[in-house]
Amino acid sequence: MERQSTYTATATIDDRGILTGWSEGARRLLGYDSSAVVGRPATALLATDGAAVRRALAGRTRWNGTVPLRHQDGRLLELGVLAHRRTSDKGVTDWLAVSAVTPRTQPPRGEPLEEWTFLQSPFPLAVFDTDLRLVRANRRMEHALALPEAAMRGLRLTHIVPDTAGEEADRSMRLALESGRPREARARLAPDLGRTTVLTPLKDAGGRVRAVCLSGQQPGQDSAARQRASADSGPLVGTVADQARAAQELGEVTVPRLADVMAVDLLDSPRTGEEAGGPADPVVLRRAALRALPDGGGRAHGTDTGTGTGTGTGIGIGIGEAVVCPADSPPAHCLAAARPLLYDTADPAVAGWAALDPGAAWLHMSGARALLAVPLLAQGSTLGVALFARHPRRGAFGPEDLRLAEEFTAKAAAGIQQARTYSKSRTTTMALQRSLLPHKLPDQAALEIATRYLPAATRAGVGGDWFDVIPLSGARVALVVGDVVGHGMRASATMGRLRTAVRTLADVDLPADELLTHLDDLVLRLAADEGSADPAADTAGGIGTTCLYAVYDPVSRRCTIARAGHPPPAVVTPDGTVRFLDVPAGPPLGLGGLPFEAVETELPEGSVLALYTDGLLEARDHDIDEALDKMFHALGHPAKSLESVCDRVLTELLSHRPDDDIALLVARTRALHADRVASWELDNEPTVVSLARRYATEQLTTWGLDEAAFPTELMVSELVTNAIRYGRPPIQLRLIHQDSKLICEVYDSSGTTPHMRRARIFDEGGRGLLLVAQLAERWGTRHDRVGKTVWAEQSL
Repeated sequence: MERQSTYTATATIDDRGILTGWSEGARRLLGYDSSAVVGRPATALLATDGAAVRRALAGRTRWNGTVPLRHQDGRLLELGVLAHRRTSDKGVTDWLAVSAVTPRTQPPRGEPLEEWTFLQSPFPLAVFDTDLRLVRANRRMEHALALPEAAMRGLRLTHIVPDTAGEEADRSMRLALESGRPREARARLAPDLGRTTVLTPLKDAGGRVRAVCLSGQQPGQDSAARQRASADSGPLVGTVADQARAAQELGEVTVPRLADVMAVDLLDSPRTGEEAGGPADPVVLRRAALRALPDGGGRAHGTDTGTGTGTGTGIGIGIGEAVVCPADSPPAHCLAAARPLLYDTADPAVAGWAALDPGAAWLHMSGARALLAVPLLAQGSTLGVALFARHPRRGAFGPEDLRLAEEFTAKAAAGIQQARTYSKSRTTTMALQRSLLPHKLPDQAALEIATRYLPAATRAGVGGDWFDVIPLSGARVALVVGDVVGHGMRASATMGRLRTAVRTLADVDLPADELLTHLDDLVLRLAADEGSADPAADTAGGIGTTCLYAVYDPVSRRCTIARAGHPPPAVVTPDGTVRFLDVPAGPPLGLGGLPFEAVETELPEGSVLALYTDGLLEARDHDIDEALDKMFHALGHPAKSLESVCDRVLTELLSHRPDDDIALLVARTRALHADRVASWELDNEPTVVSLARRYATEQLTTWGLDEAAFPTELMVSELVTNAIRYGRPPIQLRLIHQDSKLICEVYDSSGTTPHMRRARIFDEGGRGLLLVAQLAERWGTRHDRVGKTVWAEQSL
């Protein structure tokens, strides 16, 4: 049964009335697969005369109303539809039809006074939920968008206003939701709305963001609103690019309010007071923003996107390029003095600098007369300099201008400093994360494997997702995927500790469920240690971490899987069927006292196993059901390589950088056929040792491995002797030939673990395992539910 949650059905129709696009939401709503409807007339889905619909759309660019449609099973559905007529850059027109499918619940209403305030506010207001779907719109907003609330309810803003302004406001709304702080978007959503849209997070009594309020400024209010916002809040940061964005916002706020043209130049490394250069030292900066009024008036232009140069005329230093300021230049004097300085550009020294220095070409070409240089200061460090200039008709900068310039610059400097701190922390965390993840997958022949790791793009930082591939004894391979709660350095460090613990526990060949039990105990101990040092750490030691551990045996073609609160693995059988493996979820790690359960399933040769973390399914533009459908479709589509499968999964599910870390591991099973495995049941008699050696020698001859006969005979002799002497029947000898490896295994039903010891000179025994250790590349003991297997592996 499908989950009762809001989703959007979309379809595109060309000018001839032919369906050209059909979303997953449309399939859920009407039951038709895209292959059944794309390319057919849209009127075929109508439960009424198509001529009436064509008449309603004629001459319009947008329409909304109720349309009777026929479900695939024959039911009649009366659906509210919003349709937009779109024209591409190439002049091609089509219709985008959208319909929101929402649970039959009324949108939230407040107390009478609050309700009157919302509905009768002179400002256009709309409320969007945490999925960024509209739940309320007041009368002003309905009038501005020329749509009733009922037609918009449940839709994303990008479906209500399907243009670049809608996309920009939607992005800013997402940032406001994530940061919990108000934002402004430079987006005019309708002719009756201004160029500035304000997005305000709405929080409950506990401070948790529950919705976002979109307030559209009315025309003429933009400048005042921008000035008020600049005095109340600084630039918002959250990604590496916000360092440049903070500088660009300074230009947006100050031009034209304070200056006619301005530039921001930043130091590559902040200076403290002790690090300031001498008076004769030139200063190397980097251009971060440049903004100006064209021809001295009108709307402000600039290179705020970081892609252009100059003031829009192609002159001077480009964004991101180095600016070398002579020691006697205003920027150098300002940085040395660490205070604002006023200049007249008619001064010969200033005029000479402006005329000759490429970094000051913008000042020379603008014809400005007054220049104000203000240092960017934050937390005792100098980050750079902001230069403001005015044309002669505006006169010189006054005391109030100086105060505003310092206020705006201080806020921008705080944003830049935050961005630099975040960037440094993120870089360090990512370096730690990369050092802890596998740099190269180990050599093994049981599985063909491809992996992907994508760090989160949010301000929360890199998380603690990880994956691992661990070769085990008997040609088996362990696959691990885990997700540590939280982000940042703590999460990465915890991930490294847990990954190391998993590898250690895997080396002793613990069963999957027992391994997770030991890992659960470890997380509890780590949490106790870290909690005593930092009681505020709610995810200390990795509590809440999810993990999936799988072991594949190419001899039996069986896979044993256990999981601790982790999403279930998906498997694609050779016939193309995609399904989840039914593995009991188990609790997340760190809860303690709860059991984990392992299941064993047979995987035909060529099956594809997909392990992943939950970030893959938590994209902002679709719900979990759509994500699962997309993942199944990507996995089930034939591909030449697993690398292509990984790329297709990520392409299907991600339309932007992920909000959470994503780890993806895809493995195709291989099998060791009977001609590569030989086993014998042995009697519990000392005389059987020579027979075991003969069995081994004959099998190696069959495999063409005569050169390995001598060391193999010695290892078989020692291991079988130990099993007879110290173990219990039944005893079994098994040889496995896997590519360039030869594995010798001896099983007995005793649970006693053999130990290598140092034999004295006159001891008659005690050297068997020492000999095995010298002859084998690696060796060990694997405990089963009953008994044990001592194994030794040679490299051929």
